[in-house]
Amino acid sequence: MKASILLAEDDTTLSFVIKDNLQDAGYEVTTCANGEIAWQVFQKKEFDICLLDVNMPLRDGFSLAKKIRQTSDLVPIIFITAKSLQEDKIKGFSAGADDYITKPFSMQELIMRIEVFLRRTKKLKSDIKEEFQIGKLRFNYNELKLYSTNNVISLTQKESELLKFLAANPNKILKREEVLVNVWGKDDYFLGRSMDVFITKLRKHFKADPGIVLETVHGVGFRLNL
Repeated sequence: MKASILLAEDDTTLSFVIKDNLQDAGYEVTTCANGEIAWQVFQKKEFDICLLDVNMPLRDGFSLAKKIRQTSDLVPIIFITAKSLQEDKIKGFSAGADDYITKPFSMQELIMRIEVFLRRTKKLKSDIKEEFQIGKLRFNYNELKLYSTNNVISLTQKESELLKFLAANPNKILKREEVLVNVWGKDDYFLGRSMDVFITKLRKHFKADPGIVLETVHGVGFRLNL
């Protein structure tokens, strides 16, 4: 399967050259002409790596990187920019970048850097726990399934993401805003209402094991007691 790359670059000529070379190297490339379009596209599709210009209209690369980091700690971000001052690089890394390559650069160097990060994230993903024992229930995140002794419960993607976050932090008080940012990507009132609906759904699933208690900590958040 081809690695998927998000390329946010407002210079159409440079964007074409980078995309053409990366496709020749075997990558799938999605190009965006500004940071706002890139953010909208990122929310709809999963990418293996992000290449971001810094100076873009509507949303600059630093702002875009911060938004991406709110939803994913894993996806590598490489800045491609003419800004070469030390303070610019520090600002880039502070925004969440993993690497910084200044224009002009060789395509060979860019491809080698991409390959380094893809190998690294592949190993990290393989180390990520995808199955959890929750009381007497077994939860498989990849399958979107919750198994009891004599029943299999099919979960939605969002139910699974929420349950995965709770199961990774058992017997620990999790603040509402912490859950929202990690599962929904931001702390928002309307998303909070949606989260409450999903919490109710999970409690219904947990009836298969009375020993599991998904507790509401008033004014704070939730705790999955096992």
